[in-house]
Amino acid sequence: MASGNNLAVLEALDTAQTQWYHVKAIVIAGMGFFTDAYDLFCITTVSKLLGRLYYYDPHANKPGKLPHGINNLVTGVALFGTLSGQLVFGWLGDKLGRKKVYGITLILMAFCAICSGLSFGATSGSVIGTLCFFRFWLGFGIGGDYPLSATIMSEYANKKTRGAFIAAVFAMQGVGIIFAGLVSMILSAIFLKLYPAPTFKQDQIFSTQPEADYLWRIVLMFGALPALLTYYWRMKMPETGRYTAIIQGNAKQAAADMGRVLEIKLEDESDKVSQFKAANQYELLSHEFFRRHGYHLIGTMTTWFLLDIAFYSQNLTQKDIFPAMGLTNKAPDVNAIREMFETSRAMFVVALLGTFPGYWFTVLFIEKIGRFIIQLVGFLMMSIFMLILGVKYGYLRDHNKFLFVVLYGLTFFFANFGPNSTTFVLPAELFPTRVRSTCHALSAASGKAGAMIGAFVVQTYTLDEDVKKIKTAIIALSFTNLLGFCFTFLVPETKGRSLEEISGEDGGGGQNETQMAATRSFALQGNDRFEG
Repeated sequence: MASGNNLAVLEALDTAQTQWYHVKAIVIAGMGFFTDAYDLFCITTVSKLLGRLYYYDPHANKPGKLPHGINNLVTGVALFGTLSGQLVFGWLGDKLGRKKVYGITLILMAFCAICSGLSFGATSGSVIGTLCFFRFWLGFGIGGDYPLSATIMSEYANKKTRGAFIAAVFAMQGVGIIFAGLVSMILSAIFLKLYPAPTFKQDQIFSTQPEADYLWRIVLMFGALPALLTYYWRMKMPETGRYTAIIQGNAKQAAADMGRVLEIKLEDESDKVSQFKAANQYELLSHEFFRRHGYHLIGTMTTWFLLDIAFYSQNLTQKDIFPAMGLTNKAPDVNAIREMFETSRAMFVVALLGTFPGYWFTVLFIEKIGRFIIQLVGFLMMSIFMLILGVKYGYLRDHNKFLFVVLYGLTFFFANFGPNSTTFVLPAELFPTRVRSTCHALSAASGKAGAMIGAFVVQTYTLDEDVKKIKTAIIALSFTNLLGFCFTFLVPETKGRSLEEISGEDGGGGQNETQMAATRSFALQGNDRFEG
């Protein structure tokens, strides 16, 4: 139960029935994640095409391919931007307010998505250099969306369905990944029909259609569309009631804003605001913060870091594993646009059947099973499936492609019905209002540091389709997931409780070690009841 001293505006938000404004908030915040996922993952569908267009060597007798360093930079540079954007916008979200900086991230995303497609130059180096420059700033905008969307959704939601609502925002990432594959597939199919060409084996020069230079640009620029469509609605959202009341100390404005949103009359309780401000005075780099939330922050940062090593490695390297699965043909057997079509189609199928369902399973079950159990089981299942894939890679690739695809799909499923969703949800719930956006940003940035290891280290093991190297990479990822399983024990269960109860802003002192053990026991009992 919430504290009896709780503000009426916070009580109203915590106990509100699910209504239209919740759905609107999910869509507005979720479209940012749709754009994020589309922009980050569409580069996977076009990177091989870039190699054919800009790095063909007539003496090599094989299709053009991005050099390892260039490939890692093109696919990974946005991650550097994302990490930077998370830290900057996360900090600004706490200092200036969530709403004030929320529109800037969308404008930056839309502008840089368009500019990425307009990367021109006289040499291949200048085209790729310009592309990388704009993809860095695209990532910067994307990064800002992580802490802001999660924090806004958690502060708007009621306590019974908060986890499901935050997970639903994040689930739009799955839709974005599907659309990255779908848009690339449709556009490459149209170009293929308009500009047929022989395979590389038949004609090394004309197998790469000159018109393909327009294709990858259109795919990248399409990412600006959902961002532009959502901008107006983002600007219409009021500041969250929690930030206005607890941080700005303006209970009257919070009651007016949230009363309008909830369509009820709320009383102005200026006298109670001082209690919440007093409980929110300690800074991030303070002994008090570490005493209350130090283990939580270590837990959210380490689990997200370890997850993203595996998750981004899977997503960024799947184009190299598709031929082994039999989902795409070998590069010399197809022309440039056909290769992009097959990569996009394979990515679309894996996303639709493996990636997408996991996100929505989390939305459906997060309030029944709890965050802790979903994260724990997800890490464990990912570890088991990746270990099997790594140990039996040669056999599965050559003799049992169907089982290969199933196991590969299951690792995606349990990533999303598991830590990929919960590592996003938990930092938005565990920390006090004054530092909530910053702590989410630190956790997310830690994740992006893991993603960079996936992009710049793990990816080098898969680019040459060397069986031994791929086996080594997959087995290593299995062990990073096992570490994630262990570090999950630092993170408590948060379901069914108000943000102020969890963080101690209601005067309860936060969640100490005893409570952590109790919530873990509660989560396990809840799971037994659910299974029973």
